[in-house]
Amino acid sequence: MPRPNAYKTNYPFYYFKVKIEIKNIRGNPADLLRRAGYIFQSRKEDEMGFVRPLSSSGYPRFHIFTRVVGGNLIINIHLDQKKETYGEAKRHHGEYESAIIKEEAERIASVLRPVE
Repeated sequence: MPRPNAYKTNYPFYYFKVKIEIKNIRGNPADLLRRAGYIFQSRKEDEMGFVRPLSSSGYPRFHIFTRVVGGNLIINIHLDQKKETYGEAKRHHGEYESAIIKEEAERIASVLRPVE
C-alpha cells in the first residue's frame, strides 16, 4: 500500500521509498544530474530517467526518475541489481530501500544542493 505522500511515477510497477527533493533548482536537471555522474536514459511526459552504472557491465546500477514540481527537483531512486528478465511476464530486479541507496541519495543531494 503506497504511503499517502508517495511520489507517483509514470512507471506504475515502481514503488519508491527513497525520495530526494532539491528546492529551487537552478539550471537544467539533466546538466545537474550529469554533475552527479548520471546518464540521461529516457523521457516520458514530464518525467526523466537517469542511470549510474556501478560496473562496466552496466549492472548493478542506480536508476532514478525525476520530475520538476514548482521549481523543485523531485528524485526517486532505486538500485537495479541486474537486467530485467523476460518470460511469461517481465520481472524487475530492483532494490528500493537499503543503506547503499540512502548513501547514494545523500551523495546526490550534496552534489546538487546549492552552496549558500
